[in-house]
Amino acid sequence: MRALRTVGAVLTLCAAAWLSAVAPAAADSGDGKDGKDAPTEAGTNFRTATEIEPGQKATAAASTGDYLYWVFPAAAGQVPKVEATLELPDGASRHGSATWQLDVYDGLRRHQPCASGTPARRAAQQDASVTVSCTLRQVRSWSERWANDPLQGAYYVRLTVVDLPAQDLGLPIDADIEASVRDTGGAHADGGDVTPLNPALRAGPAPGTDSAQADGASSDSEDDKGGDVRHAVAEPEEGWGSGWWSDRWVWTVIGAALAALAGIGGYTLTRGPRAPSRPPIDA
Repeated sequence: MRALRTVGAVLTLCAAAWLSAVAPAAADSGDGKDGKDAPTEAGTNFRTATEIEPGQKATAAASTGDYLYWVFPAAAGQVPKVEATLELPDGASRHGSATWQLDVYDGLRRHQPCASGTPARRAAQQDASVTVSCTLRQVRSWSERWANDPLQGAYYVRLTVVDLPAQDLGLPIDADIEASVRDTGGAHADGGDVTPLNPALRAGPAPGTDSAQADGASSDSEDDKGGDVRHAVAEPEEGWGSGWWSDRWVWTVIGAALAALAGIGGYTLTRGPRAPSRPPIDA
């Protein structure tokens, strides 16, 4: 009976640990929209990219041949996915097929390869819509200098047509795009920490121009005063890192409980018959 009570106590501890793991997961299952209106336009370059939140579906009306840019945040331990659907003009107004392409860049504007998805797709002349998607590799909290690993910070999305008849340039299109992030959990966690790749956005001429060099001293002095600098994307509510919590804690507790059960079972099987608490009474 004592062994059964011990086993019951260990199982209770395992259940409590498991429930504590489910609670943070449920708290992180929100769509990240926070009641904000979804963007209805897209930027035309990296500096004017429209910010979208994971889980938001943004829309934009543009012309065939335009470069459309969006930007969203991704933290360490997450797997970003981007999917875009284009509503094409009527086939009677088009002169042939066209290839649409989705590209994703990190905060250093390094092109990130897709681990899965279809980032480029050719739409026939009679197609009314086309969908392209890209799922990146897991975002890491650190990387070697020579590596092209995706790091925490801003991620830019560029959507454009790369091959079409010249007569179709300028035809109207409607784009729907959604970026989402999926947590991979402690099984894929890694150590380390780097500054998020989240470029600062400053008003004024483009870097490298004569005007920018002339205004360099004044802009530096403004930064030194501690003024707020606007960045490409806002920091996620949970922060850039995965935090101290990890589902590795749960599996560690479960492993310890199973080891304890194995020890109790082994002791019960090998201890042999118990000695009587008092000598038998002679008849």
